[in-house]
Amino acid sequence: MSSTTRLPRSPFGITPSPVTRLLVLETVLVLGVSLGRSAWYSVLDIIDLLTRKAALSTQTSVLNVSVTPDRPWLDLAYQLSDIVFPLVPVGLALYLLATVRPPDAGVARTLGVSPRRPVFDIGWSLLLFVGIGVPGLGLYLGARAIGINTTVAPANLAANWWTIPVLVLSAAMNGLLEETVMLGYLFARWRQAGWTPALALVVSALIRGSYHLYQGFGGFIGNFIMGLIFGTFYLRTRRLWPLIGAHLLLDVTSFVGYSLLHGHVSWL
Repeated sequence: MSSTTRLPRSPFGITPSPVTRLLVLETVLVLGVSLGRSAWYSVLDIIDLLTRKAALSTQTSVLNVSVTPDRPWLDLAYQLSDIVFPLVPVGLALYLLATVRPPDAGVARTLGVSPRRPVFDIGWSLLLFVGIGVPGLGLYLGARAIGINTTVAPANLAANWWTIPVLVLSAAMNGLLEETVMLGYLFARWRQAGWTPALALVVSALIRGSYHLYQGFGGFIGNFIMGLIFGTFYLRTRRLWPLIGAHLLLDVTSFVGYSLLHGHVSWL
């Protein structure tokens, strides 16, 4: 019998070495202060929505809400704070990648945020925006029609000179946070931990869908599919900018479009 001690393998074929465990623990901690935390509260939100007397389709999910509408200067401070602080986990993730087992190619090159392919990045941002946005709107309307989604009100700030700029900044924050953490950081760390690309893709998409459960099951399904598409694109191209750009365009259209059209379009 060989004297070599073999570590047990998980059902996913990952050897739980000390390094693997530490890398996975790191990702859990980063998620715990960012989008994993959002996923947990979204699970609680959907339980809350489902246990109310009103049907899910008659309820509304409200985003980008004024905190002190009667004091615009203070409201602006709240809104900017809600944009800046969620970006701290992005900095944390980048710092950890740069200091703990940094990739040989460097962080920028590994994540695909080096500025060397601007035409590719911009072109694919636009294509992904159209390819995700149009079917996504149809999925949302269909999910709401069959009663598995709330009505989403994505922009509810009081009218001020800074309302549109804040909505655009909020969209940019979402794109940077979600794509940097859910794709760039997690895929890099899980690859170092020995995860297969398919496993990383599915787990990332499930987490993405989960932190949209506050909208209902349509929000979960739509964002799970989006996670699979974005993740597959990232695995094939290793470029993060097109995904950040597409996410920015999707949220700007949703936030600003709703703010301008609400009350004028019947299905909003």
